Amino acid sequence: MNIKKSWAEPYKIKMVELIKMTTPAQRKKAMKDAGYNTFLLKSEDVYIDLLTDSGTNAMSDEQWAGMMRGDEAYAGSKNFYHLERVIQEVYGYKYLVPTHQGRGAENILSQIMIKKGDIVPGNMYFTTTRLHQELAGGIFADVIIDEAHNSESEHPFKGDIDLNKVEALIKKHGAKKIPYICVATTVNMAGGQPISLKNLKELRKLTKQHGIKIMLDMTRIAENAYFIQQNEKGYAEVPIVKIVREICNQTDGATMSGKKDACVNIGGFLALNDWDTFEEARNLIVVYEGLHTYGGMAGRDMEALAIGLLESVDDHHMNARVGQVHYLGQQMMQYNIPIVQPIGGHGIFVDAKKFLPHLTQDQFPAQTLAAEVYLDSGIRTMERGIVSAGRKANGENYYPKLELVRFTLPRRVYTQAHMDVIAESTARVFEKRNKIKGMKMIYEPKYLRFFQARFEKL
Repeated sequence: MNIKKSWAEPYKIKMVELIKMTTPAQRKKAMKDAGYNTFLLKSEDVYIDLLTDSGTNAMSDEQWAGMMRGDEAYAGSKNFYHLERVIQEVYGYKYLVPTHQGRGAENILSQIMIKKGDIVPGNMYFTTTRLHQELAGGIFADVIIDEAHNSESEHPFKGDIDLNKVEALIKKHGAKKIPYICVATTVNMAGGQPISLKNLKELRKLTKQHGIKIMLDMTRIAENAYFIQQNEKGYAEVPIVKIVREICNQTDGATMSGKKDACVNIGGFLALNDWDTFEEARNLIVVYEGLHTYGGMAGRDMEALAIGLLESVDDHHMNARVGQVHYLGQQMMQYNIPIVQPIGGHGIFVDAKKFLPHLTQDQFPAQTLAAEVYLDSGIRTMERGIVSAGRKANGENYYPKLELVRFTLPRRVYTQAHMDVIAESTARVFEKRNKIKGMKMIYEPKYLRFFQARFEKL
């Protein structure tokens, strides 16, 4: 008899938070009041919240205990020095600049390293990262492999950088016009797709030849390390914590949002190896965030972050975290729902172009689909397509090849029963897909429009 071997969460539940059950009429009103933008829904009107995995995770008992050990001294908090020690031990970077969250680190890094007209290559854009680069005068250049733009490609490392694209940029603009290459682990806009260490090492060799730095967006580095462990030759028996360190060793510094891997509600940092860059960052942090030993975080938050970083690189934790994502993906595929392949690390990305092929991209198919899923069941997801891509400097829309709805799973929050409900709701919407009409945008803010834009049904 061949008995199935299931995985289970490596934790038990000590506390629950009751969530509101809504009626179709209540959801219809809430969605209309929110301008058909899931970011503008009130959380109390949401049943299962898959908007993001940023700051929405469940902290461990050790993290909550650490919150009680918060040293709220304005200068020289002991929690800062604990956090600094953890970052040095786990990631290997020499210097720590704490920030209130990841985009605070992006802002500081961009202001220090980017000059007007600089080219900043990256493995696909991320919304806040690209905006900070552009506000500093930089021009983003996408150097991700072509497979990343194909939702059906089974390439195991769709986050990899195309070295030929990088060499072409160097030849065209010169190495001095490229302050650094921004490498994300994993690539959010591609569907949570990882990079390989082989590719990163090849990139490091190329950049050393030209004196170009590599700056890591390591928001989900532990998840990326999991995929290397599972899929890259030679790493099957290597613990995640060692793979994480090997990734960092190929880079010159990193920005981090602790709200993802580390499961905290707020916090992030900029980590560096170069003293001169660190000195500039330490000066700017006082202007924008706070003193260099707290950088916008309370002592209790720094302590929870330090503990969470250690927990994030535990193999059992990561097996369960990514395992739940894969369970949801498998359930959706059983209903023939078109999702990004292979399944990524922090959520399921539904291909809205294939889900609603009768809608043009200007009719916002991903925004429409996110609204329809909420109307069906009260599940909140988010758009990752033309709305998130925003506009070029000349005012024209970007038209990304991927038009996706992100079903993002917070860590240690929902059960497998919730995953079944999510898949079933999406399947019900899929059954009526031919009757769904698109939207038009009726309000657009200047920056990062996906957060606050409003829409009407066509």
